[in-house]
Order: sequence, then C-alpha cells, then structure tokens
Amino acid sequence: MGKLVAAIGKLLCCVQVDQSTVGIKERFGKYEEVLDPGCHCVPWIIGSRVAGELTLRLRQLDVRCETKTKDNVFVTVVASIQYRAMEDKASDAYYKLSNPKSQIQSYVFDVIRASIPKLELDDAFLQKNEIARAVEEELEKAMLAYGYEIVQTLIVDIEPDEKVKRAMNEINAAARLRVAANEKAEAEKIIQIKRAEGEAEAKYLSGLGIARQRQAIVDGLRDSVLGFSGNVPGTSAKDVMDLVLLTQYFDTMKEIGSTSKSSAIFLPHGPGAVADIASQIRDGCLQAHQTK
Repeated sequence: MGKLVAAIGKLLCCVQVDQSTVGIKERFGKYEEVLDPGCHCVPWIIGSRVAGELTLRLRQLDVRCETKTKDNVFVTVVASIQYRAMEDKASDAYYKLSNPKSQIQSYVFDVIRASIPKLELDDAFLQKNEIARAVEEELEKAMLAYGYEIVQTLIVDIEPDEKVKRAMNEINAAARLRVAANEKAEAEKIIQIKRAEGEAEAKYLSGLGIARQRQAIVDGLRDSVLGFSGNVPGTSAKDVMDLVLLTQYFDTMKEIGSTSKSSAIFLPHGPGAVADIASQIRDGCLQAHQTK
C-alpha cells in the first residue's frame, strides 16, 4: 500500500520527506535546495528530482584502536563518538563526504595513536578525559567542514593485554596481602603488649597480696605470742613460737595429704623436726638482723 501511494505521488510530482530527515533536491543533476520534512512538489517533467535523503538523527560510532603506551604495553582503546549532520550544512554533509564513519574512524586513530604513546599505562587510565577531549577537538575541526557536528566523545575503555591485566591484578593482590599482613602483625603486637601489661599488673597485685598476707600473719603471730604469754604464766616467747610453728607444721602436712594433685615431697618427720625448723627460722632472722 505504501509503495502504491509513493508511486501515485511520484506521478503527481509529490514527494514526502520524513521527520528528522531532509531531502536533497537536484535539477538536471545539479544541486538546487534542501527539502524540509513534509510534502513537496518536485516536477520531474522539468528535470527536478530528490537525489537522496539525509538523516539528522544523532548517531554513534564505536571505534576500537590498538596502540602502545610509553612503558611498552599494548592496549586497545575503545572510543565512542556521537555525531549528527547539521541541518544548515546538509548539502555539504551529503556531497562532500561519502562515508562519514570511515572518516571519523581515521581521525580517532590518528589522535589516539599520537596521545597514548606519550603516557604510561597508569597515566593513560587517569587521563581518559583528556584523551577524549583531544579526540573531540580534532574531530570538531575536521568534520565541521563536511557538515557534521561532533556532539560528544567518550573513551569508554582501555583494555591492556590479558597477560598484563593478570599481572596487574597479581600486583594489586600482593600489595593488599602485604597491607593485611602488616595490620595482622600490628594487631598481634598490640595483643602481646596488652597481655604482658596484664601479666605485669597481675604479678604486681599478687605481690601486694602476698606482702599483705605475710604482714597479717606476722601481726597475728605477734598478738598470739603476747596473748598467750599474758594468759599462761611462766611461758616465754620462745615456747609460744615453738607451739605456733608446730601447729603450722601439722596444718601443712594435713593440706599436702588431702590434696590429690600435690607432688611428693620428703621432709624429716619426727619429734625433733619441729625444733630443728624453729631453730633454722630463728637463726635466719638473727642473721638478717645482724646484717642490717
């Protein structure tokens, strides 16, 4: 049906131009004018005809360019070019350039292969926007003469060789493992320091406790000696100490015997053992007193 309508319109010298499109009108093979969207009378009887149509829609071209960086790494740069024909220069876009995609691709190759070799791989990733701007400026100057407008230029991706990419990932992983190892070592160091501080504090407090315990024992013994001497006439401090030592001796033997986990120890046990122990303690105290 559409073809039939078009054929009837052509017989009647009527031509339809679609929206977002312009028609190129010629007369006897010579350019005459640009036809806007709508219905136009093109009398073929006098040599007029529509040579072709030119779309004004935004188009996109993806260009893949392989090049080498300053540090000799081969990369594939993917650039995305958005362009369209200019309505006021439709005749230039139609007549001056037969293949705009090939022309744009050539300029993109030229700029990228001039820019990337000046940069190392890491810098190329960091300066993608600068590369895209350089490509866009070069394309704008070149394509304007052909009636095309460069709307936007993007460097979509920079793809190194697969082996290089794998090596970069391994370097990154090794760096992260090194940081993790340092953090772990630092944490273990802190734990050991805190543990040592805790042990030192515990030993300090244990020493205070033992010192207070011994002080309490000494005070208790002193009170016991004084009280016993006062209540039992005729007893000396030596007799009271012997009795206290004898009591402590039997308490110690009882505790050793009642504990299942005690190690075996051998002590001289007999009636004279307590006297010997008491004599040794007194001699030790006297020597310490004389030393002072």
